[in-house]
Amino acid sequence: MEQQPNAQLNIEISEEMAEGSYANLAIITHSHAEFVVDFVNVMPGTPKSKVKSRIILTPMHAKKLMKALAENIDRYELANGSIQDLEQVELPMHFGGPTPQA
Repeated sequence: MEQQPNAQLNIEISEEMAEGSYANLAIITHSHAEFVVDFVNVMPGTPKSKVKSRIILTPMHAKKLMKALAENIDRYELANGSIQDLEQVELPMHFGGPTPQA
């Protein structure tokens, strides 16, 4: 069955899913058949963190996601300026927790 060129995809999202989950770390692994992306929220001073979401993609869809992210980052930077790499951002050593001592 051929897909019609103007066919619309109706996507629904639950209220709980629409709230989203914050993540500041992504761990990516892969096999020959799939890419696994684990999104984690790492809190300073906490020795343990939990995976908030796991997304499993085919290699083709992983590549499409990479391209879509690159295009969206380009558009974001055109509108808002360059995003600094974390290595260029000077974070205080205590990062919101107690000041470290040697």
